[in-house]
Amino acid sequence: MRITGGVYRGRTVACPPGIIRPAMDMMRESLFSILGSLEGKTWLDLFTGSGCVGIEAASRGARLVHLVEKDRQKKATIMDNISMVESEIKLFMADVRRFIPTAKMQYDIVYADPPFPMQGKVDLAKAVDKQKLLTPGGLFIIHYPSEEKKQWPEDVGSLVCYDERKYGRSILRFYRNTKDKDQADV
Repeated sequence: MRITGGVYRGRTVACPPGIIRPAMDMMRESLFSILGSLEGKTWLDLFTGSGCVGIEAASRGARLVHLVEKDRQKKATIMDNISMVESEIKLFMADVRRFIPTAKMQYDIVYADPPFPMQGKVDLAKAVDKQKLLTPGGLFIIHYPSEEKKQWPEDVGSLVCYDERKYGRSILRFYRNTKDKDQADV
C-alpha cells in the first residue's frame, strides 16, 4: 500500500500479519479529497489495521493522530509504519469498544473501518456520540459493506449524515456532530 497524498505521498506502508482488509487506494484518495485540508485537525482511526489511513491523515496535515488496534500481532508492523510520521501519532493497543468509553479527548475526525463481518456497527456510532468524542461540527466517518446500508439511520444522536459514497462493495458514510455547530469551524 502507498500513501496517496501529502508530505508522505508515495511512501510504502507494510501490511501486518493476521486478518486485514486495507482501504483501497482509490477509496482512500477519494476520502481525503472529500475532506480537503486537514491542517491542524485531530484524527482518531478506529480499527487501524496497518495504520495507513492515520498516516494518510498525518501526511495531509493532521497535527495529532491516534490509532486504535486490538490485534497485538499487528503492533510491530504498525509501529514500523508510523515511524516515518513526524507529527504527533500514537498507537493504542485496545479493543475499540473498550477504548471509546475511556477516551479522554475530543477529535475533529473519527474514522472507523471495522471488520465487515462485525455486528453492532451502528452501536459504535452511538458510543462515539454518547462519549462526546467529536468536537462541535466534527466528523464521524464509517466504512461498511453495501449490504448493511439499510441499517444505517440518517441521525445517530447528535450525528447527522450529510454524505455517502459507494466504492464497489464498500460504502463510506459521513456524519457531522451537530452539537453546538454554531461554534464549530470544521
